[in-house]
Amino acid sequence: MPTPAARRKNLVSGLLFGLGVIGFLDEVVFHQLLHWHHFYDRGTTAAGLVSDGVFHAFSWFATIAGLFLFADLRRRHELRRRLWAGAGLLGAGAFQLYDGLVQHKLLGLHQIRYDVDLFPYDIGWNVTAVLVMLAGAILLFRGWQARDRLENDA
Repeated sequence: MPTPAARRKNLVSGLLFGLGVIGFLDEVVFHQLLHWHHFYDRGTTAAGLVSDGVFHAFSWFATIAGLFLFADLRRRHELRRRLWAGAGLLGAGAFQLYDGLVQHKLLGLHQIRYDVDLFPYDIGWNVTAVLVMLAGAILLFRGWQARDRLENDA
């Protein structure tokens, strides 16, 4: 039976991994391959490239930290896959929603892309984020239910 500390570590590991992976995918796909935007588009191209580098470093740091915690959980036989995967999806969706609402709209650091009607892009970006978060929440809920059933059977 996992301890509360082990359950927290599953959640933190999954959240960090989800944040890191979605940040990495955002950086590679939207910044590097499609050239739709930089992390910071309110300055020069050089400032945008530097901001992309910092963002890329952050996403890799989060991914690696999540994987170190994952490896420790496996080594200790405390990994709870449903909790971990749910937290990963929740972290990915939360980052995407934060990016879409705070960075794109509230702070105006960048938009999804430029010189197009943003409305469909904004809707697609934010709805996808909510759906990913919902999938993560369902996995987390099912993981907690499985834990509760095991504890009640003991």
